[in-house]
Amino acid sequence: MIVWRMVKSAKIEPTGGERVLVDHASHAASNEPSTPGDQHGRSAVSGISVAEVLGLSSLRTARLVAGASGLHRIVRRLNVMEVPDVLPWVKADELILTTGYPLRQSPSSLIGLVGDLDDRGLAAFAIKLARYVDELPAQMLADADRRGFPVILLPDDVGFDDILNQVLTEILNKQAAALAHSDEVHRAIMATVLAGGGLDEVTAKAATLLSQADVVAIGTEGAILVSAGPEGERMSGMAELVKAELPARGVVNLAGGGTAIVVPITAGDFEHGWLLAARRDGMHATDTLTILERAAAAAALTITQKLAVTAVETRYQSDLFRDLVEGRLDDMERVLDQARWFGWKLQASLVLTVTTVQPVPDQSPRSRRDDLERFAAAWRSALEGHIAGAAVVVVSDQVLTLLPVDQPAADGTGASDQATVPAAADLIAGVGARVHADRHGAPTPASTGISRPVTSLSELPAAYSQARRAAQVGLQTHVPGAVISFDSLGVLRLLSLIPDSGELRSYLAEVLGPLVPDASSEHSDLLETLRVLLEANLNVAEAARSQHFHYNTLRYRIGKLERLLGPFMTDSSVRLNVQLALHLIDVHGLT
Repeated sequence: MIVWRMVKSAKIEPTGGERVLVDHASHAASNEPSTPGDQHGRSAVSGISVAEVLGLSSLRTARLVAGASGLHRIVRRLNVMEVPDVLPWVKADELILTTGYPLRQSPSSLIGLVGDLDDRGLAAFAIKLARYVDELPAQMLADADRRGFPVILLPDDVGFDDILNQVLTEILNKQAAALAHSDEVHRAIMATVLAGGGLDEVTAKAATLLSQADVVAIGTEGAILVSAGPEGERMSGMAELVKAELPARGVVNLAGGGTAIVVPITAGDFEHGWLLAARRDGMHATDTLTILERAAAAAALTITQKLAVTAVETRYQSDLFRDLVEGRLDDMERVLDQARWFGWKLQASLVLTVTTVQPVPDQSPRSRRDDLERFAAAWRSALEGHIAGAAVVVVSDQVLTLLPVDQPAADGTGASDQATVPAAADLIAGVGARVHADRHGAPTPASTGISRPVTSLSELPAAYSQARRAAQVGLQTHVPGAVISFDSLGVLRLLSLIPDSGELRSYLAEVLGPLVPDASSEHSDLLETLRVLLEANLNVAEAARSQHFHYNTLRYRIGKLERLLGPFMTDSSVRLNVQLALHLIDVHGLT
C-alpha cells in the first residue's frame, strides 16, 4: 500500500508560463536534478539543457572545462558580456558568452564571477581564450565544479551570431512543440468533458495520458473522490492517510519510494481539492504538470457543474420536504412522483428526525448554510448502506431525515412501533458517531429528536412537532450528539404540548420569580445551584461536591433560594412546581 509523507520544502516557481515541482532539500543534498525540471525549479519544456546546447553543430568543438554536474541546467535565453559589471543586466537561465575583452584588465575577477552568476540563476558561462584572457584561474574552475555551474571554452572559429541563432532556434522549436502538445492534451481532456464525462472520466483520461502514473482527485476535506491508474483501486482506500494538509502545489514523497505531483483544483476563487499524479519510480514525464493542470481545470468545470445541479436539486428537495411537514399535500401524485425521483421511500412506516448542529460564534448566514449542507451530505453518506430510501434535507437551521422503518411485527402482520423507534434511535446514534468521527469539515451534531412512527403522510406535521420538541430537550441535556425519542420524554412530553404563551411565562414568573432566565448573573448562578440540588435529590453534600462548594456555602445558597421560591426543601408541592418550571424552560428553550 502507498503511504503519503509530506515534503515541507517542496514548492513551484513560475517561469515562462510553465511551472515545475522540485524538492529543494533533497536536491541540495544530492546535487542532482529534480524530476521534472532543473535545480532551479523550472521546466525543461520552455528551454534546452546545457548538454543539448553543446550538441549543436556550432558548438561541437567547444569544451566543457568545469561544472559537468550542471549539464542538466536549462538555457532559455542568451547574453553577451560586453562590460565588466555585467551582473545588473543578467537574467536567470541565461547562457552568457564573452571573448574576455571586458576582463582583460582584471582577469582575477573571474574567480568570483562564477559564484555571482550562479547566485543569479544563470545556466552556464562560455568564453573564448587566447585573445584577451590566456587561461582560467584554477580557483574559478574549482568553484564551478563545486557549484555544478558549467564553464565552456568556445572554439575560435565560431561567431557569436551562429551560436545565438542556433540556440534560440532550438529553444523556439522546443517551445512550439510543447505548445502543440499542450493543445493536444487540452483537446483530449475537453473532448472527454464535452462528451458528458465527469470527474471520474477526466481523472481516467489524465491517467491514460500519463501512462504508468496513478491519478487521484482529493476533496478539500481530504477524502479521495476518484482514483485511476495501475494502482487506482488500492489508492482509493487511502483517505485516512491523506487527510493531513496537502501543499497547495508541490511534491509529495511516497514512503517506500516514488513521488506524487500535486496541483490544485480551483474555479475562480473557490478551491475544490487537488489532483495528484503518483509514480513509485518517481520518473514523471516532463509534461506531467501540463497534463495535470489541464485535467484540474476540466475537473473544476465538472465539479462546478455538479455543484450547480446539486444546489437546484437540494432546493427542490427542501421545498418538497417543507410541504410534507407543513401538511401541504394537495397533489399527492406529484409529491410521490418527486419523492421517487429523489429516491425517497415514502410509502412505508416512517420516522422523522430533527438534528441540530453545534453553532459557530459570529458565523455569517451563508457560512452557516454551507455548514448545514455539508453536514447533511455527511449525514446522508453515513446513512447509505444502512437504510434505503431515506430523505435528508436542510430546512431552516435543522437537518431533517425521513427514515423508512417498515420492520415486520412479531406476528408478521406489519410494522411494530415498539421495534421501529429503538431501532431508529440506535441507527441515528451510530450515524451521528460516524459523522462526528469522519465529518470531512462538517459541523458536529448537537442533538437529534425522533418522532413516533407514522403510516400516513398526513401525520408528518405532528411527527415534525414531536421530533423538534425531542431535539430541543436533547440540547438542554448538554450531551453532545444526544439522541432522544419523543416517547421517551416522560412528563416532558406533556409539557412540550404547552404553547409558549403569555400564560406560560406568567406561570414561570410566579414560580421562579427573579430566577426566570434573563435575570442577573447572581440569579443565574442560583438557578444552576437549584438544578444541581434537585438532580441530587436534595442531597446537600453531593450537590456541594458536584459544584465544588463548601457544604456551608451551599447551605447559605439554599437559604437564599427558599427565601425566593418558598420551602422547596420540605414542601413537596413547592418542589413540584419548581421542577415543572425548570422542565418548561428546558422544553421550550427559554434561556
